[in-house]
Amino acid sequence: MVDDDSAFRDRLARALAARGCEVQEGASAAQAGVLASKRRFTAAIVDLKLSDGSGLDVVRLLKAGQPGLRIVILTGYGSIATALEAVRLGASDYLTKPADADEILARARGIATQRPPVPTSGAPSLARAEWEYLQRVLADCGGNISQAARVLRIDRRSLQRKLGKYPPAS
Repeated sequence: MVDDDSAFRDRLARALAARGCEVQEGASAAQAGVLASKRRFTAAIVDLKLSDGSGLDVVRLLKAGQPGLRIVILTGYGSIATALEAVRLGASDYLTKPADADEILARARGIATQRPPVPTSGAPSLARAEWEYLQRVLADCGGNISQAARVLRIDRRSLQRKLGKYPPAS
């Protein structure tokens, strides 16, 4: 499990251990690389935003070493663009926080869970559509904020401010 939020990581590790899992923890993309070089895993749980990079880089790294590895991406900043990118890189599943330990474990094991139907009101809000578009452009620019700002023709700081907010409700 790789997550830079130590409180969340510790709590989830304890919950998974209580369910019979052996958990190796890392707080950064660099630590994930060290863990991956030392042993093979049956599943990985990776936060999308890490202090030293992107969880998508960790997905690439883990898939290169273990192509059949099940990887669950967790994020508090869910968007369609990052979900598609994560799956394209080889993630098995993509969950937004908060997610409970049972659901995370089920996804890591490849067991589909029954989710309640999501009410739809048609098209997403304008704010949500803008936020997802910004995420897609950022992903297309390889996570480079300055390059994405140039493509979008807005100030880099404005883009950072918009991306730093929680995603608007649909």
